[in-house]
Amino acid sequence: MTVDIAGPEDIIALGRRYADGSHLEEHRHERSQLLYGLTGTAIVTTQSALWMMPPDAALWIPAETSHEVTMVGEVNMRSLYLKPALLPQMPRHCVVLEVGTLLRALLDAFAETSGTGDNRRRLMSELVLLEIASQPIVPLTLPLPPVGPLRNHCLTFSAAPNVHAKLDDWCAALNMSRRNFTRVFRVGTGLSFVEWRSRACVLAAISRLSAGDQVTHIAFDLGYDSSASFAAMFRRATGSVPSRFRQKQ
Repeated sequence: MTVDIAGPEDIIALGRRYADGSHLEEHRHERSQLLYGLTGTAIVTTQSALWMMPPDAALWIPAETSHEVTMVGEVNMRSLYLKPALLPQMPRHCVVLEVGTLLRALLDAFAETSGTGDNRRRLMSELVLLEIASQPIVPLTLPLPPVGPLRNHCLTFSAAPNVHAKLDDWCAALNMSRRNFTRVFRVGTGLSFVEWRSRACVLAAISRLSAGDQVTHIAFDLGYDSSASFAAMFRRATGSVPSRFRQKQ
């Protein structure tokens, strides 16, 4: 379905709180959307990937992109809906953006302003567009294969990943030969099974870290032998130590 956005403004801001576990069914917008949670973690699923926004990250969703949203923890959400022509330089696919201090303040303040003739709002609009376009992209994305049994298996695994999951077990579960599975998985996700499995573990860890979970608990739940081995993998994948994501919350 298409979510209609009323109003003559070029940029419309909405703020809303969602309880832990809230789910927004698949929908799309006529405008492009910047989705950001001041608290909690929002997980967005599209036809091509799963995208995660812990605090200090936002998702750019181009106009007419079908997506569904699941909340982890209480999410105090801020959304901007923009006419697509305002940011033609933005990617035509979803990307996760880092949210700097200025953009975070703008998103919070924007939801409290109204009126198309307000000079303050006009200046804020110009500044928020500049800030969105300048934010670095962060790799908080888990590619997904097309609709089918493999995609369903990937989604189930992403909810409770384990670093020791075996390719042969997936082949058996999906009744596929190892050679065929490897080919189909690479075509569907753009990653090898091992690369994708590690990415799934990283995203699951970030969600739990943002909720305040302990690094040691997360490491063992994901199948790592120690918090040190988990932290080493996490740093390779994100460039940051796990504790940084807990400190943000």
